[in-house]
Amino acid sequence: MKKIRIGSGAGYGGDRLEPALEVMEKGNIDYIIFECLAERTIAIAQEQKLKNPDKGYNSLLEYRMDKVLPLCAEKGIKVITNMGAANPTAAVKVIKEMAKSKGIKGLKIAAVLGDDIYDSIDKYMDYNVLELGTKLESIKEKIVSANVYLGVDGILEALKNGADIIVTGRCADPSLVLAPVIYEFGWDIDNYDLIGKGIMAGHLLECGGQVTGGYFSDPGYKDIPNLWKLGFPIAEISENGDVLITKVDGSGGMVTTATCKEQLLYEIHDPSTYITPDGIADYTNVTMKEIEKDKVLVTGGTGRKKTDTLKVSIGYRDSFIGEGEISYGGTGAYERAKLAGEIVEKRLELIGCKVEELRIDYIGVNSLYKDSISKYMFNDNSLCKEVRLRVSGRTLDKKEAEKIANEVESLYTNGPSAGGGATKSVKEVVAIASIFVPRDDITINTIYEEV
Repeated sequence: MKKIRIGSGAGYGGDRLEPALEVMEKGNIDYIIFECLAERTIAIAQEQKLKNPDKGYNSLLEYRMDKVLPLCAEKGIKVITNMGAANPTAAVKVIKEMAKSKGIKGLKIAAVLGDDIYDSIDKYMDYNVLELGTKLESIKEKIVSANVYLGVDGILEALKNGADIIVTGRCADPSLVLAPVIYEFGWDIDNYDLIGKGIMAGHLLECGGQVTGGYFSDPGYKDIPNLWKLGFPIAEISENGDVLITKVDGSGGMVTTATCKEQLLYEIHDPSTYITPDGIADYTNVTMKEIEKDKVLVTGGTGRKKTDTLKVSIGYRDSFIGEGEISYGGTGAYERAKLAGEIVEKRLELIGCKVEELRIDYIGVNSLYKDSISKYMFNDNSLCKEVRLRVSGRTLDKKEAEKIANEVESLYTNGPSAGGGATKSVKEVVAIASIFVPRDDITINTIYEEV
C-alpha cells in the first residue's frame, strides 16, 4: 500500500525553526507544512500590507526560508505553508529572490490567492455576525481585513502544476496536509469518508509540538522527556487513510496515545462534527494504538459532505488597552499591592478617565481565576510574599488608555512603599468576528514564480 510522510514545521507564527530542520534532515519526509496563521494574525498582517504593499507575510518567512530552501532543493521535499498571510504574492517573490541569491535552481513556487475579500465586503453588510449578534453593518467603519478560510483547491492545482513550494493566505489548517494526501493518492474529493481521515491527519499535525508532548507536559503528573529539544511530529499516511504519528529518533518529547488524543480533541468543539472547507470530519470512531515507542497508529474517522458556505474571518479595530504592572515583595506584599490597585482605581475616577472595562489583578494570587475561585486556593493572601499588580483597562480612545498605564507607573514615588519593576504599555485591539458567505462567491487563483 502506498504511503507518504508529511512533517510538521511549525504550529504557530512564531514557532521554533530547529525542530523543522531536524524533521527535514532526518525524518525521511516527502512534504513539510508550516502552519503559521491565527485569526488575529492575518488582520495584523493586513494592516502591515496597507502601510507597505511589499509586506504582510509572516515576519519569520526569510528567517525560515534561509535554512529551509537548501534542504527543500537537496532532498526534494515539497513545502506547503500559510506564511503568505495577507500577501502571498509578495511572499513568493521574496522566496524566489532568496533562492536565486543562494544559487538554487529548478524550483517552482506557487501563491494561492482568493481568500482576501476585503474589496467586496460591502455586499455582505446585511449578513449576521456570529460573535456579535448583529449585522456586519454595525462594524463597517472599523473593518481592516476579511479573509475566507479556503480549502485544498488552490494547493491541489499548484501540486498538479509541479509546484515545489506553495504559499497560501488564510487556509484551513488541516487543508495543508489534506491537499498533498489527495494529490498523491488520487482520492476523490467527494469521497468524504477518506476526506474525513485526511482532515484528521492534518489536525494531528497542524499544531506542531503539541502532539509530541509539548502542550501535554505537566511535571509530576504527565512528564515529558527532554522537552528542551522537543521534536516535531511526522505523519506517515497510508492510501486507505490510516495515519502513523511519530517523530525523529533521538528528538525530545514523546508520541503516545495520550498525546495524540489530546491533540485530536483540541479546538474542534464537537468530535462528531468538525467543520472545515473540505468536508465535515467525524472522529467518534477513531482508534489509536501505540505499536512501538513513539509510534501511534490512528485509524477510523469518517466524514460528511462539505457545507455550501465558507467562514470569513473579519478583523476590525475594536478599542485600546492601557496596561501597567508593578511588583511588591516581602512582608505585606499583598496588602501593598492591593492598596496600590485601589489607588489607581480612585485616581482614574478622579481624573475622569473614560474606561469601558477595568481589571485589577494580583499576579500570583488571583490573575488567572479572579476571586470566585482564587479565594478557595489560598487561606491567607497575606502569606504571599511576592505579588505583581496588573491594572488593565479597555478604552475607545488611545489617550485614555495612556492615562491608565501612566497611573500605574506613577506609583513608584506616590506609594505605597517598595514597588519595583514597573512596566506600561498601550496597544490597539484588533478584534475578530465571523460571517459565512456562499462558497460559489469565492474565486481561487494560483500564480507561479520559477527559479
